[in-house]
Amino acid sequence: MKLTWILVADNTQARFFTADTASSSLEEIDALAHPEGRLHDRDITTDLPGRIKSLDGVGHAFEQPTDPKKHESEHFAKQITDYLLVAHNAHKFEQLVIIAGASFLGLLRNHLPESIKKQVCYELEKNIATQSVADIRKQLPDFLPNL
Repeated sequence: MKLTWILVADNTQARFFTADTASSSLEEIDALAHPEGRLHDRDITTDLPGRIKSLDGVGHAFEQPTDPKKHESEHFAKQITDYLLVAHNAHKFEQLVIIAGASFLGLLRNHLPESIKKQVCYELEKNIATQSVADIRKQLPDFLPNL
């Protein structure tokens, strides 16, 4: 069996697993935490929006072009993909399984470089990052796929 990593992530944590065989239980090898993903918008932004004046002299509140929670999720997705790239370049895995909720999975896909996308052999759209190792394994096929 090729060396397989299983990434289980949401906007607050990423857990990395491996399995000895295609049907064995998972072993957690590393984790990344992103507590900012749990914060409310008001806690992420530091101040009230600024004010701007239009040409007619009427003042308006300046709105942020990006949702602060989405920005934090984007930042964490980028951090995860950077981690994966370093691990891949160090030959720590040959294929990758990704499990994440639909929106976060989309962010990961957007940030993954082509070299890592080629290693993805299975994706599952489920938000199960907080589940136990045994429960995560139950969500995967009985036999992990091989490229």
